[in-house]
Amino acid sequence: MLVVHSYAWAVFLAFITMLCWGSWANTQKLATKKWPFQLYYWDYAIGVLLLSLLLAFTAGSIGTDGRSFIADLSQADLSALGSAFLGGVVFNIANLLLVAAIAIAGMAVAFPIGIGLALALGVIVNYIATPLGNPVILFIGVAFVVVAIVLDAKAYKKLPARAESTTKGIVISLLAGLLMGFFYRFVAASMVSDFVNPEPGRLTPYTASVIFAVGLLISNFLWNSIFMYKPLTGEKVTYSEYLKSGDTKLHLIGILGGVIWSLGFTVNIIAAEQAGFAISYGLGQGATMVAAMWGVFIWKEFKGAKGVSGLLTAMFLFFAVGLALIIASRLY
Repeated sequence: MLVVHSYAWAVFLAFITMLCWGSWANTQKLATKKWPFQLYYWDYAIGVLLLSLLLAFTAGSIGTDGRSFIADLSQADLSALGSAFLGGVVFNIANLLLVAAIAIAGMAVAFPIGIGLALALGVIVNYIATPLGNPVILFIGVAFVVVAIVLDAKAYKKLPARAESTTKGIVISLLAGLLMGFFYRFVAASMVSDFVNPEPGRLTPYTASVIFAVGLLISNFLWNSIFMYKPLTGEKVTYSEYLKSGDTKLHLIGILGGVIWSLGFTVNIIAAEQAGFAISYGLGQGATMVAAMWGVFIWKEFKGAKGVSGLLTAMFLFFAVGLALIIASRLY
């Protein structure tokens, strides 16, 4: 399988994750102009699995390092498979909450608050489990990200005509972030520590990505069914609407969203061997800044708000400094 052998390449892959994780929700914004996010999300889940399988049978099955996908899958023990699967289940409920928050509050709010919180929690949880990097520099960087979250929440409260949705959007974003901060640890716990010479029983990153995606798709029958019939926003939707109301273009947009997210996830856990799980996850969740840029500059989600330019500028600066410190923590 293909692996990376330097920290520089690991950081590059983490930046790919940042772009992917910060951009996939644009497909939701496009699709939900015509149908509810719950229906979009079925195609998203399918896209996550399809891309993970594609990478597993290509990059995960060539080269001389590690084990090929089928060989790795056949030797995996139940605890490793269960841990990666559980990661998909936990991520799925967290991401559905995030998608609901986007529908209520927009990308420029849901991502910085929800994923910003997930970044802070995820870095702490994964650093405790696998302590790589200078903890002082690392956690100062996390603190900068937390300040950026607070600034974004303050800017959101200045939006006009959103009094009813302000509290709801922030609360759902925070709940999504709380859950999102823990899914990655389950996947990391399932994986080998040496990708080139993997220990028996545990999973290489390509296999972990597939099992994670299976957990996401299967749990969708539970979590998304709840969101469909007991929605946090909008009207109740049914499975028959998914089969009848969506055209090919809508389905492809949703699948594309899943493909983009899944690419970011797989390259992120590939980068984790060199960067460490805490740093790799933390950099990937710099997606908050990418998504906020989409929301502010492309979707104009703060249009009409007064006195927010300074808050938004400060938010981006704190995110940028925080991410730079997270990168530097592995160098000192």
